[in-house]
Amino acid sequence: MRFLSTKTFFTLLSGILFLVALVGVIYEYVEQRDRMRVHSAIETGGDPARGEAMFIQYGCGSCHSLKGVRTATGMVGPPLDGIAVRAIVGGHLANTPENMERWIRDPQHVAPGTAMPDLHVGEADARDMTAFLYTRAK
Repeated sequence: MRFLSTKTFFTLLSGILFLVALVGVIYEYVEQRDRMRVHSAIETGGDPARGEAMFIQYGCGSCHSLKGVRTATGMVGPPLDGIAVRAIVGGHLANTPENMERWIRDPQHVAPGTAMPDLHVGEADARDMTAFLYTRAK
C-alpha cells in the first residue's frame, strides 16, 4: 500500500479547503442577494426582477451606470450603485420608497430643471424599479 508524501497530502488538503471556502463564499453571496430581493419587495411592494427589466426598458442606463446591468454605462446622471443606502434621492428627498417612486415618476416636479427627463413612468413600473434599486446596497 502506497501513502501520499507529506507535501502531496498538504497540497491536496489545501486545495480541498480552498474549494470548500469558495463554495461557502458563493453560497453566502447568493443568500445575501436573495435576502436583499425579498427585503426590497416587502419594503416597496414591488418586484425587483421586473424592476430590472423596466430599468433597462426605460433606458435608465443611458444616463446612469450600474454594475451588473447591461446597458447601464451612462455618465450623465450619478452612478446608482449603493442607491439603497443613500440618505437622499433627487437632490433633496429623504430616501424612502415613496420618495424614490415620486422621483422616478415625476423628476421635473420634484426638482424643476433637473437633467433627469420625465419618461412618463407608470405607478407599477416605478414601484418595481424602486424595488430593484433597493437591492443595490453596494
